[in-house]
Amino acid sequence: MQGKKDYQEKLFNSFQLSERVPEDNFYRRLKGVLDLDFLYPLTEGHYGQSGQKSIDPVVFFKLCLVGYLENIISDRKLMEHCSMRLDILFFIGYDIDEELPWHSTISRTRQLFPEAVFGEVFTKVLAMCVERGMVSGHTQAIDSAPVKANASMDTLELKVPEEELESHLHKVRHISAMDREKPHRKSKGDRSDKGQRNVTANKKELDAIKGRNKKWAKDQDQRPGAGNKGSKYTSNKTHYSPTDPDARISVKPGKARKLNYLSQLSVDTAHHVITDIRAYHADGKDNQQLPDIVKRLKRRLWQQGLVWENCVADTGYSSGENYAMLESIGLKSFIPPHGTYKGGPENFVYNATEDHYVCPQGRAIPFTKVFNDYRTGTKKKEYRASKKVCTGCPIRERCLGKSAQEKKFSVTYFRAEYERNIQRVESPQGRYMKGKRQSTVEPVFGTLTQFMGLRKINTIGLGQANKCMHLSAIAYNLKKYLKFIEKRSKSGAGQLALSTLPKNAFMLLFGALEKDIKPNLQC
Repeated sequence: MQGKKDYQEKLFNSFQLSERVPEDNFYRRLKGVLDLDFLYPLTEGHYGQSGQKSIDPVVFFKLCLVGYLENIISDRKLMEHCSMRLDILFFIGYDIDEELPWHSTISRTRQLFPEAVFGEVFTKVLAMCVERGMVSGHTQAIDSAPVKANASMDTLELKVPEEELESHLHKVRHISAMDREKPHRKSKGDRSDKGQRNVTANKKELDAIKGRNKKWAKDQDQRPGAGNKGSKYTSNKTHYSPTDPDARISVKPGKARKLNYLSQLSVDTAHHVITDIRAYHADGKDNQQLPDIVKRLKRRLWQQGLVWENCVADTGYSSGENYAMLESIGLKSFIPPHGTYKGGPENFVYNATEDHYVCPQGRAIPFTKVFNDYRTGTKKKEYRASKKVCTGCPIRERCLGKSAQEKKFSVTYFRAEYERNIQRVESPQGRYMKGKRQSTVEPVFGTLTQFMGLRKINTIGLGQANKCMHLSAIAYNLKKYLKFIEKRSKSGAGQLALSTLPKNAFMLLFGALEKDIKPNLQC
């Protein structure tokens, strides 16, 4: 017999979320392991003593985590999504008839809490992973990736020097007619300060930009999509974003120029747990940011009782200063050097004992001085032969050229550090570390950008971008944590390890005491 369902809302109903959400539901399991009560004393100072009660800080962080776990970057869409999900309501502690916070409350609270609060939550989740044995600590893979900022290339403004704007336009900008007119889309408000609106590049840098612009000017207006400023040659030296002054123009090979932030990520190679993440300006270089990353990451691992031994990264982090810095704090670097590094002129042999080079004719080229290269700012050593050494040399013209009188060249001051690092990189362990890096940190970045809400920063400013990146990393680590304990509980490995741990610890302690007692008994 055919059935027909008639629906009529009940005036009174007995309903409990805890009975409707399954025991194996993701958010129910997450609610059971995630304790954020430490946020109450941590955030108490950021609230006033009177007025209406604001959103619970624990609820705020849980709602933010749901956004990244569900890959939702809009606060408005997040609240609509949460209102339709029973398991999420159970996770944040709301009943089906309770009204959720307004979406603007989430935005205001995100701005209210400082970066340190988000860092504390990240550290708390990392400690949970360490306690479960998911983090080894000894090998960390570091990489970076651009993340799109919440600003459009169409609203870019020209930086203005102390001289008149019109003369600056005539001297620097030669891309197309539209650059001499008003911007395509005026920003709602200019958040930049005077320093960001002024040109800080020197004349040499502006001349280089001028030359590149002239090459683009020939057919710029006829190109497809020429109305978009992203299709033009734009530079951080001549442009700024009034919408988000902290965003910087950057480009990846084969992709259009965009306003981005740079995410620096550190991942433990044991179970791919994120151990550090931070937002930087997109126009910075990886090798300039490595000292800050290493200092922060080493302190965090030390606080968790972990010892860091191997630092694995790609060529972008390569520099002699970084190799020396890592060696000074006891870390082994597995960072391939730039292709420009040669260690000296071709066919010249270095004598480390005497600190000089031997030319192909067997003559010594001695060390003369240490200096800083004005172009790169790096420390270098100069080697120069006397004029009489090169006089009468059979390969003089090929070696010196037509005008030079003696052989002179410079080599990086950190040549020894370069060579030791190259030896490690080319060793079997170095090849293994390269594979580890490619299979560890790069997939993690792909997961964050594609599935964990990090494809775009939905806030304004470097500090706010750093909060978003921390929330994405927290959500990723929590997902890893739940998956790890689920596998352990099914296999029984976790229970076995916990049951044998006290016994092993007792045996080790007893063995140490026995060694100390035996000599005393013999005496």
